[in-house]
Amino acid sequence: MLKDENEKAMANEEKVNEKVEETTQSEIDVLKAEVENLRKEVEEYKDKLLRKVAEFENYKKRLEADFSNAVKYANEKLFLEILPIVDDLERSLASGKEKPDFDSFYQGVKMIYSKLMKVLESHGVKPFESVGKPFDFYYHEALLRIPRDDVPPDTVIDEVERGYMYYDKVLRHAKVIVSSPVEKQVTEDKKDDLKTNFSDDHRGEA
Repeated sequence: MLKDENEKAMANEEKVNEKVEETTQSEIDVLKAEVENLRKEVEEYKDKLLRKVAEFENYKKRLEADFSNAVKYANEKLFLEILPIVDDLERSLASGKEKPDFDSFYQGVKMIYSKLMKVLESHGVKPFESVGKPFDFYYHEALLRIPRDDVPPDTVIDEVERGYMYYDKVLRHAKVIVSSPVEKQVTEDKKDDLKTNFSDDHRGEA
């Protein structure tokens, strides 16, 4: 009888152990699933954080660039108002160059002009060449088109008003005259030849 009771006790103990093992394994599986979910959430939050950091860096760079350009081009309006004075000085120099009686005055104006141009250049304002260059809407404003056969079409052949750059930006477009193709016309000699041939043909028919 004692033996039977021992066997029953051992059987019960085995059942309890099996249940404990089953429960423990189930809990482990649940914990593993929770850990995996938490890992995925951490990765998602990490990705979102990295995106926000990147967006902030881009915003910061744009802000710095805008501020830099605002400082860089702060005097644009002032220089644009000065350019007509430069134009007048250039016209005075062009006019006085041919008049030796006004040489001292001419030299004085030339000196003022040179100093002014150096000041402008030190602030990033420089004239750019246009004559002989292909016409470009970014740099030029066409005032007139003249037929020319000695240069390619759409070539700047004369400059009415100089253009200026302000660092890497066009401060003022150059006002220019541009070449256009010469229309092909029958010359007077060819016209005469055509008339002569026409007359000869008709005389032969007669």
